[in-house]
Amino acid sequence: MKKVISALGLLIATAGSAFATTYPLTIENCGYKETFTKAPERVVALGQNTVEILLLLGLEDKVAASAFWPTKVLPELAEKNKKVKTLTVEIPTLESILAQNPDFVPAQLPLLLGPESKVAKREDLATVGVNSYMSPGMCATKKEIGDMYGSRQKLWDMSFLYKEIEDFARIFNVEDRGQALIADFKKREADLRAEFSKSKKDLSFVFWFSSSSPSSDAYVGGKNSASGFIANVLGGHNAITSETEWPTVGWESIIAANPDVIVVSSLDRNRWALDNAEEKIKFLKSDPAVSQLDAVKKGHIVVMDGQAMNPTIRTIYGAEQIAEQLRKMGLN
Repeated sequence: MKKVISALGLLIATAGSAFATTYPLTIENCGYKETFTKAPERVVALGQNTVEILLLLGLEDKVAASAFWPTKVLPELAEKNKKVKTLTVEIPTLESILAQNPDFVPAQLPLLLGPESKVAKREDLATVGVNSYMSPGMCATKKEIGDMYGSRQKLWDMSFLYKEIEDFARIFNVEDRGQALIADFKKREADLRAEFSKSKKDLSFVFWFSSSSPSSDAYVGGKNSASGFIANVLGGHNAITSETEWPTVGWESIIAANPDVIVVSSLDRNRWALDNAEEKIKFLKSDPAVSQLDAVKKGHIVVMDGQAMNPTIRTIYGAEQIAEQLRKMGLN
C-alpha cells in the first residue's frame, strides 16, 4: 500500500500544470450551485472520506478541521492529518463548525449535511456566506422520509468518486493532482477485475457492518451499495437483495442466503461491542445456528476496514484487503 501511495505522490509531484482553474468557478452539486471566487483557505471537512480525498490531493494546509471518523486515517496520511484539528469522531454541532471560521464545508453523508441532518442544512451555511458540498454518490440514492441513506436502484461505482475528486481538484486549482489520483484508482480496480474474472467462481458475499447486540439484526451493505460494488469487482455478487443502502437483516435471512464469504467490518469508533471484528467472528463461530453456515464452517470469514463499506475512496482499499485474504483461501 505504501508503494502505491509513494508512486501516486511522485505522480502528483512531477505532474505539469496542464490545467488551471479560472475563478470565479461555479460547481453544480446535488441540485445546488456553489460559486468560488478563489480556492478555499479554511475547510471544515465532515466525514472521513472527504478529509482523506483532500489529504490525497495534498491540501492538508487548507483543512482547518474535520469530524466523523468511523476508523483511523490511512496510515500513509497520518502525518498530513496531524495538521488538521479533529472536532469529534462522531457528529459535530453547527456551532463547533462555525467556530473554525470556515469558507468551505464539504460533507460525506446526508447525516452530516442536508435536509434531515442533525448538524446543518446547506441553506444554513449559505446564509453565513459559506460554500458547501455533498458527496455525489449520496445524491444518487432514492430517499423516503425518515430514511437518511435511501436506496439504490443501480450499482454504485467509482465514477461518483471520480466526480468528487475532479470537483475538489477544480475548486482548489490542483487538477493535475486529481487526474493522477483518478488514474491510480482506475488501474487498481482494473487489476482486481482482471485477476478475479479468471476463476468465474461468482462468490456470494454478505458484508456485516455492525449490530447493536448479538440478539439484534445485522446492519449490512445493501445489494447496490459500495459492498455490492466490491463483490462485483471480485467477480461475485452481494447475497443481500435489498436495494436499501443499509438494511437491517435478521440472521434467519442471512442463513437462508447462505453466502460463500462473510465480510466483517473492523471499526475504531467503539460505539457497540460488535463494532469490533473479533467480537463479530466470535459470534459467528459460537451462535448455534449461525455457526452452521458453510462460510463459517469453511473459515471463509474475512475482515475489512469498515469505512470501505461506505461509498468512499476506502472502497477500493477494502476490495484489495478482501482480495488478499481470498488469495490465501484459494478463492481468487
